[in-house]
Amino acid sequence: MDVFSPEKRSQVMSRIRSKDTKPEKIIRSILHKMGFRFRINLKDLPGKPDIVLPKYKTIIFIHGCFWHQHEGCKIASKPKSNSEYWKSKFTRNIERDKRNQDDLRTMGYRIIVIWECEVKNIQNNHEILNNKFQV
Repeated sequence: MDVFSPEKRSQVMSRIRSKDTKPEKIIRSILHKMGFRFRINLKDLPGKPDIVLPKYKTIIFIHGCFWHQHEGCKIASKPKSNSEYWKSKFTRNIERDKRNQDDLRTMGYRIIVIWECEVKNIQNNHEILNNKFQV
């Protein structure tokens, strides 16, 4: 059973952002401090990638653990109410992510996925990018 009324749940869900999220801003700030130049949310690429580094032909997706169901992550819980809807929603998200990443690889891009929980654990340093991003 949901703890919110349907009206309140609708209000809460409507405030969830799809771009310019806090994890995205943190990663963009780190990239900028490291001297990288990038583009954001390019509409002409599959999946409208969060960050594109054209010079390195590299795409960075910053995935929310809940919405993209980060395997083994405690943030990636599954709602108890309306479970069939959520199961279907998460399956579609995962399939779309895979399809978009396959299309981008076919176009010659390298893909890096950074999870929301990884960004929360970095505590103001570059460790996440040093581990994932070697150019």
